[in-house]
Order: sequence, then structure tokens, then C-alpha cells
Amino acid sequence: MSKHFRVFYWVLLLGVFLEQSYGFLHLNETELLEIQQESSYSYGINNNKPLMIALTLIQSAAAKGAVCLDGTLPGYHLHRGYGSGANSWLIQLEGGGWCNSIRNCVYRKKTRRGSSTYMEKFVPFVGILSHNAEENPDFFNWNRVKVRYCDGASFTGDSENKAAQLQFRGQKIWLAAMEELMDKGMRYANQALLSGCSAGALASILHCDEFSGLFSSNIRVKCLSDAGLFLDALDVSGGHSLRNMYSGVVGLRVPNTHQGVAGVPRLCDAHDPTSCFFPQNLIDRVQTPLFVLNAAYDSWQIQSSIAPPSADPHGFWHDCRLNHAKCNPSQMRYLQGFRTEMLNAVKGFAMSRKNGLFINSCFAHCQTERQDTWFADDSPTVGNKAIAIAVGDWYFDRTGVKTIDCPYPCDKTCHNLVFK
Repeated sequence: MSKHFRVFYWVLLLGVFLEQSYGFLHLNETELLEIQQESSYSYGINNNKPLMIALTLIQSAAAKGAVCLDGTLPGYHLHRGYGSGANSWLIQLEGGGWCNSIRNCVYRKKTRRGSSTYMEKFVPFVGILSHNAEENPDFFNWNRVKVRYCDGASFTGDSENKAAQLQFRGQKIWLAAMEELMDKGMRYANQALLSGCSAGALASILHCDEFSGLFSSNIRVKCLSDAGLFLDALDVSGGHSLRNMYSGVVGLRVPNTHQGVAGVPRLCDAHDPTSCFFPQNLIDRVQTPLFVLNAAYDSWQIQSSIAPPSADPHGFWHDCRLNHAKCNPSQMRYLQGFRTEMLNAVKGFAMSRKNGLFINSCFAHCQTERQDTWFADDSPTVGNKAIAIAVGDWYFDRTGVKTIDCPYPCDKTCHNLVFK
């Protein structure tokens, strides 16, 4: 099996169209990564077919104002645990970028990322959601839940735009989903893990302490962020592409009211909610044990934060941003600097015994949701330890995990993402 996954030509035609708008660019590039993840779910050990789990809509959500961008009901997919995992719960918050303008939020509400009307009725449970002990050794028999993402702001915000018929109700969706799952049996959990990928990973950090607060203090509750360590870094033009994008996301959803700022998780600084989208400002303050999993050369951040077309009008970074093998020495030094910035961002966090860390030197994004990167015969390893084993060792306190890979190109186990 090749370790380089390529997006089909027709997807890139869509990308050319969407890149006409800067806002659409962020949505599109996340979608490119998701297409790779979802089209490759069959990669894994023994070619096992994944379970396809049905979508459940949260019927009580509408009365609470907890609706998707287009006003439809939010939803989730649940596969019940059994045996020793019958009272254990794993909640995976779906990712999928953000929308930062009325224009691209209106576009988004006609997709599965903004409306349950367009969500798949069944999704495969693979990687950390797999039911197979050979593919998911520590969590296979837990109650496993995928909460769908349809607010465009990492499950935050509480406002609306009546003229554009847009509902920005991420915080209410989070609360409605948790209430629903508590009613479905999560209130009886003896251990729980809140996880997420990309925008969902950011949400898992933002809501980590809130999640822990749902349970009594004697329950083991931890959180996992996969590809959510978005850095407040300069782009190749010296600008702040990602911060500018997040400013748009926040501006749409966090209105000032007579009661203060609405829709902001308690972990955030109400005076600067945009900085809340950069986990480097948050992770040291999370009280609940947290595991940060990230590729040192995060594919999404290279494409959408470090070297987006808006910061590279002459296309000097075009080939490099799509394929690391085409980066020249100067560009690679820049990316090594980004890795150093990431390591500096987690220094304080890593000093806490309760926290876990796994940063591998790969060009990847979201490694828990793919079977081939989570746990397979040739999955990525650092020190001969696969990601699934590292997460399990940390969660069950088998051993501390503070794993930092050597710089590229030393790691030969990576499943690097390559775009055409």
C-alpha cells in the first residue's frame, strides 16, 4: 500500500473554482483532506469492512435553538459498547474547517458541514472508532460516538444572520448533543474520552473541561486533540492569514450582548475570542488531562496558514505546499522553523504529568480517524510505538507519553499526504 495518497483530478477542478474566494479556500482545502480520509477508510489490517453506523438526529435540539447553519437538526452516530466497555464512552467531534464570511457560510449550509439534510445517513467507523480489537485495541468495545459538525465554528458561537438565513449555534449544539448522550446512558459512564480531529480537535480542547464537568470527580475523563494545534504563525508573506480567517469566524458568531459575550466557552478570554482559536493560548489552562497529537508539518496548516495562495501571489510555494518532496532547501528551512514554533508552543503543556504528547515529523492531518495511521501493520510510529498504543498508554496510565519525533526526513514510517 502506498504511503502517499493523492486526490483525484476532478476534486482539483472544484478547488480551482473555490479558490476564487479566499474564504472558500479554507473550506476547500479542508474538504480535500477529508475526501482523502473518507475515501481511504478501507485501508487497514486484514481488509476488514468497517461498520456503517446510522445518523441519529437530535429531536430535542430545535426547541433549544441548537440547529445547523441552515436551521436543520444536528446529529450523531452511536455504536453501543459491550462487555468491559459497556459503560465506557468515546465522543469524537467531527472536523471540517470553518466558514468566515456570509458568502462561504451560505455556501456551506448547502453541504453536510452546514446542514443535516446533506449529511450521509451512514458513516464508516474506523480508526479510533473501529469495533475491531485488531484495529482499535483499547477502545473497540466502548460506546463510540461521532458528533456531526454543522455550525462552521468548532462548536462555538450563538448568534444568527436573519438576512442570510444563517444560524450560528455551535455552543448550543454542543450542549444539546451532550444532554442527549447523557440521556442515552453516558451519565452512567465509568470512564470517558472526548476526542476530535482538526476543527473538531479544537472543539475538544475548548470543551474539555466542560465535558469533564458532566461527570463525578471519581470518573476517569480525558481529552484528545488530533491535528488541532493551529498556530498563530506568520505566513510566507509576513501576514497573519489564519488569524485573519479566524477573526471572520468569530465576528459572525460572537456578538456582544447586554449580558456580555455570547457563545464563548468558559476557557476563552471574552475580550479576545479570536485568540481562543489558537490552542497555544489554551492548553496550559485546561484542567482535565489532555493528549495533543499533531504532525509537525501539518498539511492543512502548510496549505491554508503558512503558504495559502493569498500570501503567495506568484506561486513560489505552489508545488511545495502540495508535495513536500518539491520543497527547495529554503522552503524546508521555513517548515523546520514552523516545527520549532510548534514544539515551543507545547513546552509548558508537556511539563504536566497528566498530559500526553505525540508529535511525529510527518506531512499529515488527522491521524486517529484513518485506519492506516491509527493502527495497522505499517502505521506511523515513533520509537516503535504506534499512535493507538501511545494514546492507550496515556489514557490508562500505563506509562507517560511525551513523544517528539526527530526532524524531517528522519521518520520513514510516515503516511505523508501528497496533492496533485
